[in-house]
Amino acid sequence: MTLLAWFVLIIVSLIILSLLFWRYWFCRRPKRKTPKGDVVVSPANGTVAVVQKFDTSTVKVKKWNKGSVEFLARDVAKKGWFVLIVMTPMHVHFQRAPMKGEVMKTHHEHGKFFNAVKDAEKLLTLQNERNEILMKTKHGKIKIVQIAGVLARRIICHVHKNEKVEKGSVIGFINLGSQVALLLSSKAKVLAKPGDVVVDGETVIAKW
Repeated sequence: MTLLAWFVLIIVSLIILSLLFWRYWFCRRPKRKTPKGDVVVSPANGTVAVVQKFDTSTVKVKKWNKGSVEFLARDVAKKGWFVLIVMTPMHVHFQRAPMKGEVMKTHHEHGKFFNAVKDAEKLLTLQNERNEILMKTKHGKIKIVQIAGVLARRIICHVHKNEKVEKGSVIGFINLGSQVALLLSSKAKVLAKPGDVVVDGETVIAKW
C-alpha cells in the first residue's frame, strides 16, 4: 500500500472507532435501582458543582459580557434550592425524573456555548443552549434543566406537556459533556453537597 492509502485507512479507522465509542459508551443506558419513598433522586450522573438557596422568584446570574440573566426559578417557587450537576464524557448522559409527577411544560432555548465543565461554578453555562422541564408533584413544582456545553450541542427531551412520569424514568439525553440543574422549593431538605458524585435515578439528593 502507498503512504496515502495507509493515511486514508488510518483516518477511516479512527472515524469508525470514534463512532463506535460514541454509540456504545456515550449512549449507554444502564439499569438503575430507583429508591422508593418520599425522596428526590438525582436527575443526572455526575458531580455536584453548586448547591445554593434562592429567595426570589428568579435566579439572577451575571453574564460574561454585561448585565445579568434571570433564569430558572420564577415558575417553581419564590424560595428554594438550586442544585447543579456536571457531567463529563465519562458519565451516563441520560436524564431521569427526580420524582413522580406530571409535566406541566417544556421550553427549549438557544444560547451561547461555554464549557459546561470548566465554567460550572461560575454559572457561565446558564447562557448555553438549554431545555427546561417543569413538573408538578405532590410536593409542588420542580424543574429540571438540561444545559448544553462546549461539546454538547444536541439536547433531546423525551417528555411532553401533560405526560405523567414515574420517579427514575428517562426524560432526556445530552450528547457529551454537559450539565443538569434541579430546582426545588424551600420545603425540601437537600442532602447533596458540592463534590458529591451522584447517579441518575439512584442517588437521593433531597427529601421532604
